[in-house]
Amino acid sequence: MNIAIYPGTFDPITFGHIDVIKKSVNIFDRVIVATTDNINKNYHFSIDERLKIIHSSLFSDLKLNKKKIKIISFEDLTINLCKKYKASTIIRGLRAVSDFEYEFQLAGMNKKLDSKIETMFLMSDIENQIISSKFVKEIANLGGNINRFVTKSTVKMIKNKF
Repeated sequence: MNIAIYPGTFDPITFGHIDVIKKSVNIFDRVIVATTDNINKNYHFSIDERLKIIHSSLFSDLKLNKKKIKIISFEDLTINLCKKYKASTIIRGLRAVSDFEYEFQLAGMNKKLDSKIETMFLMSDIENQIISSKFVKEIANLGGNINRFVTKSTVKMIKNKF
């Protein structure tokens, strides 16, 4: 079975993230969407809330295939997560050139940690490349309409937070 890990904070998950997940599901037998708490970030949603939002977005709102997608949280190196789930690939999403430098360095470090694990970069569809979780939260906080950026259940969860 060809398994990939798509790690991220997903605070909250956006249509950009979802594009990457949909593309990954077409390439891999199983995609593990893994959310974590990065010590360098401040979160709007707790890890449990993010798991709920991801689950609702992918399975309730979009009806994606539950057999092909697993949603988990983790507190370890992504490489160790790959070993645990026998994943051969780490999926990373790219929006703009500005993402590339960080992602390139991260992929290089992961390759040094385990040369058998590959990193695959996928871009979201062009209409979703500008979306970021940070902007979605800012727009929502200022009373703007976020319906074009996240699923219905995510809109509801964000509105409940503000």
